Amino acid sequence: MLNGPDQQAWSPSSRELERRNARRQISRKQFTIAGISSVLVLGALYTLIITSPGWQVVKETFFDLDYGREVLPTVLRGLVVNIQLSFIGGFFIAVIALALALIRTTKSPALTPFRFLATAYVDIFRGAPLLLIILLVGFGVPALRVAGLTSNVIVLGTVAVVLTYSAYVAEVIRSGIMSIHPSQRAAARSLGLTSGQTMRFVVLPQAIKRVIPPLLNDFVSLLKDTGLVSILGVTDAVRAAQINASRTFNYTPYVVSAILFLLITIPLTRYIDRVIRRSSAKQNSEGAI
Repeated sequence: MLNGPDQQAWSPSSRELERRNARRQISRKQFTIAGISSVLVLGALYTLIITSPGWQVVKETFFDLDYGREVLPTVLRGLVVNIQLSFIGGFFIAVIALALALIRTTKSPALTPFRFLATAYVDIFRGAPLLLIILLVGFGVPALRVAGLTSNVIVLGTVAVVLTYSAYVAEVIRSGIMSIHPSQRAAARSLGLTSGQTMRFVVLPQAIKRVIPPLLNDFVSLLKDTGLVSILGVTDAVRAAQINASRTFNYTPYVVSAILFLLITIPLTRYIDRVIRRSSAKQNSEGAI
């Protein structure tokens, strides 16, 4: 590297300047085409909607701003219940799913019956619709009339969601564990680590890191699906919207509820996309070295 007055500052060649100019022109052209296309498509959809014969009725029934502001506090209080159920349920889902994934990946002969039970659990709760599980747990458990079993609909709804989502998340974690190359285990064992220590300090940290994006996607789905517990009578955002809509036969509360969910899920989705892009870029850069 040259230092002093003889050092010449680098400047791009004429060919490089031509390439940069060509790239800028292509970018401007693509931006213009995208803008025109978006305006035409969105404008056509907007025109189609507002010129339809029933638009005025739909506007008054679903997009009543005054009624929306009136029911907003009630629906917002219900949304707090959904958020609480998501975080409380998410904790238990993480614990149960991790246990299921570890049991299903272990090769210990003594745990063979537990592997069968864990496989059956995953197959049943992944295969059955969540709505049916909520109905079975919500109405079936109180019908048993067993002393000590709760009949609280919030608890029963949360249990049903936890049972179902644990099966899904367990498979996500298991796929992460299975994606770790066997050489990682072999290297850890050669250093004197036990099977448990290998799983805890070597395999699991890498596996969890790899499956963070799909786990975040599952959390977004969990937040939305907590609205299904309203079928048991839980006053969440969906139930609050339903009560207000049935009182006036105006369905604006449903739109308000949907908007509140979107205000949470869309930023989470964009964050997940960012995590995926960063993870992909990191893997590509590592692979290129």
